[in-house]
Amino acid sequence: MDDHRLIVECLRGRTAAFGELVRRYQDRLYNTVYRLVDSAEDAQDVVQDAFLHAYQSLESFKGDALFFTWLYRIAVNAAISLRRKRKAVARIDGRNGDTGIEPPDESNAIQPGHGLEQAEQEQQVQAALCRLSQEHRAVLVMKDMEGMKYEQIADHLGVPVGTIRSRLHRARLELRELLEPSRTE
Repeated sequence: MDDHRLIVECLRGRTAAFGELVRRYQDRLYNTVYRLVDSAEDAQDVVQDAFLHAYQSLESFKGDALFFTWLYRIAVNAAISLRRKRKAVARIDGRNGDTGIEPPDESNAIQPGHGLEQAEQEQQVQAALCRLSQEHRAVLVMKDMEGMKYEQIADHLGVPVGTIRSRLHRARLELRELLEPSRTE
């Protein structure tokens, strides 16, 4: 059953149809949000809030875009808002945020050196991503990690494509600068 049909079913009162939409998209959404908020718990909260908001606002979904595009925008905006709130609280309290270390990739268990090396690199990239501004981080995650097109990113963030290209260029340069010291060690 396609998304549009599931939405129609949900609007008719069949809430299980929305459950199917959640099953379809929760993992993709979580992966993106996790990279934006840098915390597994926060990512789960943001994804849950995004689905709740989408469910409550389902009647306002016009269908002129894909459901996932609409949901993705809700989640990314919620993630960015959460990061801004946390950053403001951290500044007021004088505390630093979570390190957000991802566990090592266990799929390469037969090559423990490779798994450890990969986990260390992922940790370095995640730490560098955390140091980027929200605008740069969001664009970088959407383009380089999610593989979205410039037009899709511009639509999600509500800014011109030229702004997306500029932010992406700056984000890549900044990320490279942040990662360079770790390559020379």
